[in-house]
Amino acid sequence: MMSFLARAWYLLTHRSFLTLLFIINFLGTVYGYYWYKWQLAVTEPQFLIFVPDSPTASLFFCIAIIGWIIGKNFKLIEALALITLVKYGLWAVVMNLLTLVENGAIGPAGWMLVASHFLMAVEAILYFGKYRFGTIHIIIAAIWTLHNDVIDYVYGQMPTYRSIEQYAHHIGYFTFWLSIACILLAYLVYNKREYLHKL
Repeated sequence: MMSFLARAWYLLTHRSFLTLLFIINFLGTVYGYYWYKWQLAVTEPQFLIFVPDSPTASLFFCIAIIGWIIGKNFKLIEALALITLVKYGLWAVVMNLLTLVENGAIGPAGWMLVASHFLMAVEAILYFGKYRFGTIHIIIAAIWTLHNDVIDYVYGQMPTYRSIEQYAHHIGYFTFWLSIACILLAYLVYNKREYLHKL
């Protein structure tokens, strides 16, 4: 009889469940880009790719899922998906809760963002066992992630949260260290896999 964890992993990695997960993430990605439409409309062309942080993270995960469904590992995409899903998932939760503290309410849309972004981070963690990226993929994903922080907080392209704009420098500092933590998380995933392979 399979253990609970084995049954759970079987379900999570079953082709049908992966297909459902892809559809959910794809729809969330489309909605995410739509949510950024006002900011994208006033963004200079060279910054466009760096502005919609969360939907791009979920797009990476969609591509990773396609790889798993067809029996392949898109290693760089997996590294980008893990780092950015956890980073922007947790980032959005914190920003919306900070908005709640500032305004006293965030409304149903705000709570939807809290729940959906928290689940982004959770799904990235649940699939630790599927990732096959190496150190070079982590390095490239780290450069992308930290470069994105520079674009956001040096060039002023961060997501628009008007009620907490006065904390932009503090948010930038928090975001940098959140990026470092997520990069270290990816390295720990890689390091643990390599250790288990040697046993």
